[in-house]
Amino acid sequence: MRYYPPMPNADLLDSAHAIADNIVALRRAIHAEPELGLHTPLTQAKVRAALAHLPLEWRCGPSTTGEVAVLKGARPGHPGRSRVLLRGDMDALPMPEQTGLEFASTIEGRMHACGHDTHTAMLVGAAELLASRQADLAGEVMFMFQPGEEGYHGARFMLEDGLLGGKNSPRADDPLPDAAFALHIMPNAPHGLVAGKPGALLAAADQFEITIRGRGGHASMPHDTLDPVPAACAIVTALQAMVTRRFNAADAVVVTVTRLDAGTAHNVIPDHATLRGTMRTLSREHRHLVQRLMRETAGGIAAGHGITAEVEITEGFPVTLCDGRAVSLGRAVTHEVLGAESWKDLPTPIMGAEDFSYVLEQVPGAMFFLGVAPSGEDWSQCCGIHSSRMMVDESALPRGTAVLAGCAMHFLERGFD
Repeated sequence: MRYYPPMPNADLLDSAHAIADNIVALRRAIHAEPELGLHTPLTQAKVRAALAHLPLEWRCGPSTTGEVAVLKGARPGHPGRSRVLLRGDMDALPMPEQTGLEFASTIEGRMHACGHDTHTAMLVGAAELLASRQADLAGEVMFMFQPGEEGYHGARFMLEDGLLGGKNSPRADDPLPDAAFALHIMPNAPHGLVAGKPGALLAAADQFEITIRGRGGHASMPHDTLDPVPAACAIVTALQAMVTRRFNAADAVVVTVTRLDAGTAHNVIPDHATLRGTMRTLSREHRHLVQRLMRETAGGIAAGHGITAEVEITEGFPVTLCDGRAVSLGRAVTHEVLGAESWKDLPTPIMGAEDFSYVLEQVPGAMFFLGVAPSGEDWSQCCGIHSSRMMVDESALPRGTAVLAGCAMHFLERGFD
């Protein structure tokens, strides 16, 4: 682990606690009016209003309601570490809320069950802290308020719109950030704990649909048909064997069939059957290999039954790869701001997926997890993300705000050294 001399900003946590009421109020306002997909105008307006008093330059693009706010430090930046990005996502999930909270969702069938309301509120808090220290900043901080994380590829669209700089930017001499950081809450992780790991943190997530085509007929005369149902069942079993027999057990690969559709009546053999599910992998190589093997497996089994199988794969987010230097920086900042006991090195990746991965494909950086289980309670019994009963201990949010601000300050002052 690298050693970093103490930073002159050890009061970040006190400053974050001083604005805790604002952070919580914004989180609750966003939570009560959840929005889906790439267009989140209500949330966008709340963010703008909360930051209206700060000296920020705003960027927006045509594809989403995502925006980037830029805070320019009073001092010139240093080569290779003059621009750092902090990201918070804004969209919710299409699901009911069953928390009973007084600020629960007012829109039926929508809920902030992944914590994006907290991510946005903590990022707004970090902007407040950093703006108050503008005189000490050398370089720029970019605050990325992103919609469309829940399967809509919002980060990719914002990159393509040039909001983060780089080759797609309409501005001359507008490079990509030199580093990028993000936080994701975990409601069933210990209160206030920050965790991360270098390398693969989260998986690539792809969807598949396999259509098995045969020839239907009367269920009493299967010999006159080409029944797709036995082939579909065989494919389900074969896909599980494919994972266990074609991949090292130490290399996490997940293939899960979540839906099988076939038939309309008890006495009818259908013309076709459909399988749907998800694939999770931790490397580009395994991602491509799983896709190829799935096509081969489904096609081969179908051929053995005298029928055909069509495999359609919809690629989701890539692997979330964290730069080891950025993880070391996050660990050091957590030690400084929260105390050494507040950091945990994750031993293994998590097989969920995140579209912050698109940013990390182009910018060195890291995502960290923040535990928001109730303090002093059995955190392992808390409902996890994407649960209709997910709860957040809001007293942990200032800790996340302080860590985000600390990562930005630390990088602009020292880079990854």
